[in-house]
Amino acid sequence: MNTSTAIAPAPRFWGYSLYGGMLAMAGLPIYIHAPFFYVQEYGVALGLLGTVLFVLRAVDFVQDPALGWLAARLGAWRGQATALAVLLLAGAMVMLFAVPPLFWPLAWFAIAITVLFTCYSFLTICFYATGAARGATLGQGGHVRLAAWRESGALVGVCLAAAAPVALEAITPVPFTGFALGFVLVALAAFWAMRPEWPRFKPDLSAVGPSFRDVLADPTARRLLAIALVNATPVAITSTLFLFYAESVLQTDGAEGPLLVLLFLAAAVSAPVWAQIAKRFGAKTALLGGMALAMGSFAFVLTLGAGDLTAFAIICVLSGFGMGADLTLLPAIFSRRMAELSPEAAQGFGLWAFVTKATLALAAIIVFPTLDMAGFEQGAANSDTALTTLVLLYAALPTVLKAGAFTLLALTPLKES
Repeated sequence: MNTSTAIAPAPRFWGYSLYGGMLAMAGLPIYIHAPFFYVQEYGVALGLLGTVLFVLRAVDFVQDPALGWLAARLGAWRGQATALAVLLLAGAMVMLFAVPPLFWPLAWFAIAITVLFTCYSFLTICFYATGAARGATLGQGGHVRLAAWRESGALVGVCLAAAAPVALEAITPVPFTGFALGFVLVALAAFWAMRPEWPRFKPDLSAVGPSFRDVLADPTARRLLAIALVNATPVAITSTLFLFYAESVLQTDGAEGPLLVLLFLAAAVSAPVWAQIAKRFGAKTALLGGMALAMGSFAFVLTLGAGDLTAFAIICVLSGFGMGADLTLLPAIFSRRMAELSPEAAQGFGLWAFVTKATLALAAIIVFPTLDMAGFEQGAANSDTALTTLVLLYAALPTVLKAGAFTLLALTPLKES
């Protein structure tokens, strides 16, 4: 018998927040910082970076479902496996930012990113599968309640990771080294906080949950994965281009760090607000409202130019608040659907992890080669054509994609509870 839903002590909600924050630090912020860092420090070409990121993410098409299959069968060994993955994740972060490349920088980057995101995928799968089982034991609204803690922590983690390298410049000549070493400490603390949760899963191979084919055969799960892909791609694009846009178009002159914090802090603050709205009006209705706010506010980026920092700060607050709904409610909706299909949902979250990273791969292969072809150069005086291309990629394309995700969600029948 699967014991994942047996009576157990109340979960450490703060532990879910801390662990979610640690994983978030190793996710989206890496796409904010790593390309900019390797272009600035080692002169790696944007087009080559984009191609490498896309190719490496193509590996996930096979790897992430396989990791989901593995996570579903680890049973009582899941704790030991996650411990090893946390250590490898921390080591890859140090390799990426704290150790100068010992050979061709692009190859060094590729190896570090591969290890980092393989561990990130495995840990995300285990973490969200655990959350799906826990949410089912918390009664009605349990998935949204747990997601609010988890995703609030994740958003705080994103804020810290987005701001840390910039803030550390004031106290160290090697801010990214400081960031990597700080991440090691956070990773160890997060694993300790979640340690009591893993033993709840016993090795019962007869209850490993739905196969990848079963998940994809479910119309609701399939539609939610499609929505996640379309909806997360705008965030991936804007995050990937944020530093390039701030430096070259807004000419922020060092204000990009506080603006990044403002964006993700607004998202973090909004997470419990969206959870309450979802409790009252339903998760789908709340999510549609958040998507509309993010889409409507971010469209105004098209009107900005050099020095428009106040207007951009307001847009960061509004779009960040809307983004909080995306990052809180969509995973909760998917988690609830996975729990309805099976108490053991690890394989479903293997697909979820793949979709999440696929958006970052799409962003890399779309924006970097396109900027290269337009003649854009980081840190240089760029032509009007190059800057216009950057603005269209940063603001117009995400707005169009967001509208598509909004439409898909509006047409998807979901339980409003």
